[in-house]
Amino acid sequence: MPDKDPCGLITGIAKKMCENDWEPEGGGTSDTGGGRITGGASEHVKHLAETLIKTLRGLLAPKRAWAPEETDHPVYQQFLWLGQHLAIAILICVIVVCALTAWQGAPRLQQLGTSTGWTLAAVAGMASVPGVVMLLNQAVSSAFTTAFDSNQSTLLEAISADLDHGADSGNPVAILVIISALVVALAFASLVFMTRQLGILAFVLMAPLVLASLARGGDTSAVRAWAIRLLGLMFAPFALLLVSPFVQMVSGSLVMDAVLLVAADALMLRMIFHGIPYFGPKVAGAARNFVESRTTNPLARAVVRAGSPDFYEQENQPRMPRTVDTPGRAAHQDRGVLYAAYGLKQKQRSSRLTTESAIDKSRREAPRNQQLLEARRSARAAAAQTTTPGPRTPRRAQGRGPAVRTQAPAAPAPGLAPVRPPNP
Repeated sequence: MPDKDPCGLITGIAKKMCENDWEPEGGGTSDTGGGRITGGASEHVKHLAETLIKTLRGLLAPKRAWAPEETDHPVYQQFLWLGQHLAIAILICVIVVCALTAWQGAPRLQQLGTSTGWTLAAVAGMASVPGVVMLLNQAVSSAFTTAFDSNQSTLLEAISADLDHGADSGNPVAILVIISALVVALAFASLVFMTRQLGILAFVLMAPLVLASLARGGDTSAVRAWAIRLLGLMFAPFALLLVSPFVQMVSGSLVMDAVLLVAADALMLRMIFHGIPYFGPKVAGAARNFVESRTTNPLARAVVRAGSPDFYEQENQPRMPRTVDTPGRAAHQDRGVLYAAYGLKQKQRSSRLTTESAIDKSRREAPRNQQLLEARRSARAAAAQTTTPGPRTPRRAQGRGPAVRTQAPAAPAPGLAPVRPPNP
């Protein structure tokens, strides 16, 4: 039985060297073999860069979304059933109200017709949302590919061309820089992909519940807010168009391409900050804190700060126990109503919490008040340390009479002797 080829499982340059007893192909010197190995490594690095660019393009504007593409999707069917039955229930309530108030005539008849028409439109819209979102996502993906990877004047295609024909395409440091920039951009693109896909999925599933609100009478405020946020999610990748005018200015250099990628990273983070509803600032702030806690590079910190600026959050007031009147205050208010019926005016008294209620409120708000107090103290201490005392100015004499201004004597005219006052 003949022996198996020992070089059969090896590919590339290593296979040729194995077949030549581990000598360079053609009997060349070791320098030639080293150059071929270096050339092979360079090709592998370029292939890695091309793979990163392809993955980056697919993450920023994928051709398929996670949202359901058809109405018979098992997940979307549950929300569709709920939205349709909710719209029908609202229509039935409107019909009952219009029937009970039919004596009002034309206004109720107009309300009945409006509610019926908007209900039919809402039910039809619920069934068309998945298809519309799918077509819109495909259009966005095609437009993004055209804008960023269609010819030599686009960013991703310019990077691919500079890897082969750039001025520093053979420089290992430049290739390392562009690979690092692509990896960082890939991380931000992955964050954009996850937030966009989850947001689009949530808004598509929410569509039947939002459209059902039209059945009451055609109030489109909720539908407009829902559509604006969904379209913002869909068109968010086009924020990267801001770097397109600079592609031709820096083409031919991998290092300058890396600078554009860094600017694109800041834009992607800002895209999350403004484009992702509800949770965008939180996600962008978490990414900024992640970067700042793991690097001291001022450039990296400046990039994430440009993408996720400082902001204050405003929350809803927590649900507090309801406030009720004491028996004495309730009786006092009713007594005022009785006096008013007789034409008498009762003196109004300001309200305040009872002692027990005030103590309970203070205990509930004590942690927050303590944190605010400590923050104010630390801010005052920091301001006192940075403030340097200025030179002291002498105090003015405290006189009882009005202050008298003294005027310096005027200078004599040129050519005249100064007039001296008479001796006493």
